[in-house]
Amino acid sequence: MKGILIGALVMGAIAVSGTSALAGGPLSAERSALLVHVNVTASDTSCVLNKKTAGRGVVVFKVQNVGKASHAFEINRRHTRSLSHGKSAMLRVTFVRKGHYSYACTTNGKATPKMKGVFTIN
Repeated sequence: MKGILIGALVMGAIAVSGTSALAGGPLSAERSALLVHVNVTASDTSCVLNKKTAGRGVVVFKVQNVGKASHAFEINRRHTRSLSHGKSAMLRVTFVRKGHYSYACTTNGKATPKMKGVFTIN
């Protein structure tokens, strides 16, 4: 009888922890904090990120080129392919250390000061 009761308690604990992750409980909130989406808009005169900070973990940069020239986005030694007008690309970067990471929207490998910035990992 004691073994059945312990088994029931263990199964109940597994069921509760499993449903809390699926139902948006603490486990899913923790996982979502490790994945951040950032929209990057590259034009011919600027590179705009909708967020400039995130916690450690995976950051997915969705880069869209609204300029006439082709642009690529680069951060933390990673980069997208060169995007022509109206094209977009995703760049997934894992940040394991806190710090300041330079980014740039480049044209032919070069970027003007307005096409550069700093992304902070807290």
